[in-house]
Amino acid sequence: MTSPEEFSRLQSEMNQAVKAHWKAFLFEGILLAVLGIAALVLPPLASLATAIFLGWMFLIGGIGGLIATYWARSTPGFWWSLISAALAVLTGLLLLARPIQAVLTLTIVLGAYFLAEGVATIMYALEHRRELSGRWSWLLIAGLVDIAISFMVITGLPSSAEWAIGVLVGINLLFGGATMIGMALAARNGNT
Repeated sequence: MTSPEEFSRLQSEMNQAVKAHWKAFLFEGILLAVLGIAALVLPPLASLATAIFLGWMFLIGGIGGLIATYWARSTPGFWWSLISAALAVLTGLLLLARPIQAVLTLTIVLGAYFLAEGVATIMYALEHRRELSGRWSWLLIAGLVDIAISFMVITGLPSSAEWAIGVLVGINLLFGGATMIGMALAARNGNT
């Protein structure tokens, strides 16, 4: 466990690092915001790029897993590790070989995720409405928004596959970039 003194020291060191490198954080924030805007302007391209990126991530991770499994072939669980790494390689190859179909599949998974997340959030809100007093309604609204997103994505298939992933990635990049820009400017002005 971290003591309050250690936590305070770590927080101070983090603040100093952000202040010392605020320009790097500003650059990263601007880059993320620009990429987010580009993804929002061209969601089909961003969706395709996301599928290809995931394909490469699975492929590289799977190859790394195969290498690590080979080196540790005498350890327990070798076959399970080998199967897991081989599945990652296969998934990567499939995503890269058919990225347009991968976008459709990922969109279906995304729609299912938002539906499950929305239901879980609503149930959480209803279960905790007594303890959370007035704030439980925000959870309820978040759950309803998740279900609405799921409904738009799932009922819009297959055409929603063109925009859903790209729009959500764009929103994420834009907000992440705006956060980095705000943090950098606050560090520059000494407000961290």
